[in-house]
Amino acid sequence: MARPTTAAQRRVIDAADPVTGRLRGTDAQLAALVRHGLAFRHPRPPHDHFLTPAGHRIREAAPQPQLVAQPEPDGVFAARVGGEETAVGGPARVREVHSAWQGLLELRRMTNPDGAVDRPCGWERTHLVRAAALALEAAGHPPEGPDTAGYRVRATPQPEAVAVYAPEGERLRACAATLEQAGWQTGEYTEPRTRTRYLLASPRRV
Repeated sequence: MARPTTAAQRRVIDAADPVTGRLRGTDAQLAALVRHGLAFRHPRPPHDHFLTPAGHRIREAAPQPQLVAQPEPDGVFAARVGGEETAVGGPARVREVHSAWQGLLELRRMTNPDGAVDRPCGWERTHLVRAAALALEAAGHPPEGPDTAGYRVRATPQPEAVAVYAPEGERLRACAATLEQAGWQTGEYTEPRTRTRYLLASPRRV
């Protein structure tokens, strides 16, 4: 079955964690999603339920705002891509980012065929900007703000590649090192017209 049979099931899918696909719902709702092949029950305690690739496709088929340098609606975690007009920091944000990164590592373990956590997973390959930004923010790199220098992650026309901008020199190289440790391949390039240095980063496959 390609879609859930009830509006309640669709609400459960739409409310899934945007990074890990973790689901919250009644036992009946979760069991129905499992039967339809849209969710699976993790074998380890606490036996949470997560979206399958088919479930992720249904969730992402709904119209969603394009990822831009703006804050997400309240209650929805989004890695900072740089250039946001407003940003809330502090200990709560640090905890959110840490939790999201740990969730992403768990998603790698569950969905990579060999269980590897040092290599990006399928979700990251379909959410390149958000995935790269999360790796940078989780490592403590500051995103660019209205009055502060930092990184910016932007989509590119190239398949499976993002552009990462940061103050040239040590900070740009530090971003490259972080992404490489997170399983990305990076190369440093210069824009022909502006002479701005930037990174081109792609998720590593092996």
